[in-house]
Amino acid sequence: MQDRAYSLADRLLMQFDQGLRTVFGQPQTTGRPDPAGSAEEAALTDEERSRSMRLMRVNHTGEICAQALYQGQALTARSERVREAMKEAAAEENDHLDWCQRRVEALGGRTSRLNPLFYLGSLGVGALAGAIGDRWSLGFLAETERQVVRHLDGHLQRMPAGDAVSRAIAEQMREDEGRHATTAVEHGAAELPEPVKRFMGLSSKVMTTTTYWV
Repeated sequence: MQDRAYSLADRLLMQFDQGLRTVFGQPQTTGRPDPAGSAEEAALTDEERSRSMRLMRVNHTGEICAQALYQGQALTARSERVREAMKEAAAEENDHLDWCQRRVEALGGRTSRLNPLFYLGSLGVGALAGAIGDRWSLGFLAETERQVVRHLDGHLQRMPAGDAVSRAIAEQMREDEGRHATTAVEHGAAELPEPVKRFMGLSSKVMTTTTYWV
């Protein structure tokens, strides 16, 4: 019992450190190269630059939420196999977080002031999903990633056609998120009830609308 208590305490301390890094510090990336490294920076109008910056800010906050969800799920997952799947997904999300933050700054903007609030809310949701059971936790991961893919599809339609840098980042993110959804299904994800999916979509809408401006 004591070993389990220490194990939980260790995980909580690690979670606290990860939370600080996610919201306020430098995320620990996998070291993958920036997908926009070979893309040429185009001359954008002020309106186009502002639109790209705001869309990438929304993407950045989405990655904050994803990190919190996966960290919360890993904290309460019952099996080591599921916990490792969550950690692997979170590691790639850190790459996205880094790419988005640097792109927002390159476009002359800042990340959302609401990030700490969204992080805490998503962490709680993730921990609850993990506590309910691994199949449901994986189902939550799969549905989250499916919705993120649709969200990125919409962003790619709205981004200026000439902004090859932002588009390259969004396209790589979309590819990674789709793979995460597939991995969750392969690990035994349960299909979530429709009311839960709709609630997740509504919550996402609140996040994307507010962080586009704030």
